[in-house]
Amino acid sequence: MILGIGTDLANIDRIQGVLSRHGDRFRNRVFTETEQAKASRRKDEAGTYAKRWAAKEACSKALGTGLRMGIAWRDMSVSNLPSGQPVMEVTGWAKNRLDEITPDDHKAIVHVSLTDDHPWAQAYVVIEARPLA
Repeated sequence: MILGIGTDLANIDRIQGVLSRHGDRFRNRVFTETEQAKASRRKDEAGTYAKRWAAKEACSKALGTGLRMGIAWRDMSVSNLPSGQPVMEVTGWAKNRLDEITPDDHKAIVHVSLTDDHPWAQAYVVIEARPLA
C-alpha cells in the first residue's frame, strides 16, 4: 500500500547562490556527511545538492508533514547503491513519523527518484508499506 507521495522541484542556480553566500554553514545545516562527500566528488556540485534538497522536500511531503513538526533537514539522507540507484534513509523525527504512519505488521520502504536538467532538479518520493511475511 502507498502511505505517501511527494515531489519537489529545485532551482540549481538558486542552490549555487546559497552555496556561494553561505558555504559550509548551509552544507552542514542541510546535508549529511555522506551527501556532502558525494557532492564534493561531482563536477556539478550545486546540481547534486539541488537534487538532494528536492528529495528532502519531497520526502517530508510524503511523510505528510512538510518541513515542520520537528523534522530536520539531516533527518533525511540520500545515498546511492553501487548501481547508482538513489535511496533515502530517514532518522530522528522523520523515522518516528514514518513508524507512526506505517501499519502494524508492515515494513515501510521509501522509494526516491532524482533527475535534473539545468537549471532544474526534481525529486519524487513514494513511501510504500509492505506486509511482513
